[in-house]
Amino acid sequence: MNRLYRYITLAFVAAISLAGCHERYVTYSDAEYIMFADTMALYPVQAKGTVDKTGKVIDTTFTIPVVSTVKRDYDRTFGVEIIDKGSNAIERYHYRLESNMVTIKAGELRADVLVHGYYNNIDVTDSLGFELQLVMDDKLVMPLYGKNTKVVMMKSCPLDINDFTGYCIFTSMFLYQYSATGSYQRLIRTERLDDNTIICRNWLADGYDVTLTFNNDDPMKPLVTMADDQVASDEGSIFGQTHGDNRILVTHSPAAESIYYPCGKYLYLWAHFYVENLGTPVGTVGHFYNIMEWISDEEAERLQKVEGM
Repeated sequence: MNRLYRYITLAFVAAISLAGCHERYVTYSDAEYIMFADTMALYPVQAKGTVDKTGKVIDTTFTIPVVSTVKRDYDRTFGVEIIDKGSNAIERYHYRLESNMVTIKAGELRADVLVHGYYNNIDVTDSLGFELQLVMDDKLVMPLYGKNTKVVMMKSCPLDINDFTGYCIFTSMFLYQYSATGSYQRLIRTERLDDNTIICRNWLADGYDVTLTFNNDDPMKPLVTMADDQVASDEGSIFGQTHGDNRILVTHSPAAESIYYPCGKYLYLWAHFYVENLGTPVGTVGHFYNIMEWISDEEAERLQKVEGM
């Protein structure tokens, strides 16, 4: 089936030219170094934060850490300047800084630049970036590290388990290798079990259901996992013979993390397939990459009628 369902591209910020500053800031010329904690980092813009009277999210905040190599017994204040040239994020439309100053308090090694991201002005496919520069004496700049950071913002949608129910196109490299018909895609249905778990009906083979669990604790790492020892198929249907107790078992692979995309209603799953004989390991079939993308009932009907899925 010659149909492409998903390619993902993260477009990071291109090289950004430096500009001079025109304001005066308090700086210090001692021997310590001051820097952003990362020279480039990805930050989630989430659907929570300040809201208006209707409950609509106005903006959400995240912090960019500034660090020092030594502590001082006095406050140290530095300017934070936006380098506009080359940025594809628009100040005061996609984001704004809380302040153009940052202060590392006496006895501390860190301070945070607070950024407001405008959730409703960022599209789910956007990868928006801007560059910040610390305004300070050059003696405080660590050689080879610099005083700039590139900030990349991506929209981070809340998990709604219902977005991962209904018709789903399941594309499996396991089927690509072992399918007797040569087909490596299946049209399946999924159902909600609870706020974080779905059941996939007839996932790899007819008559065999598996469950997936979604973990949204970290917005930058939305993980999906599978319970151990789930039965994905009988061996005879796939291999034409049995090596164990006629069950192909599956769980998520420890070799690579599996990620779901709540803004896009799809996931990438690394699955470990293996065979046992009454609980005794027989062997590993392999670790295989799979894609699951949820579609509308109308699209599912078209695929069934036109492409025979």
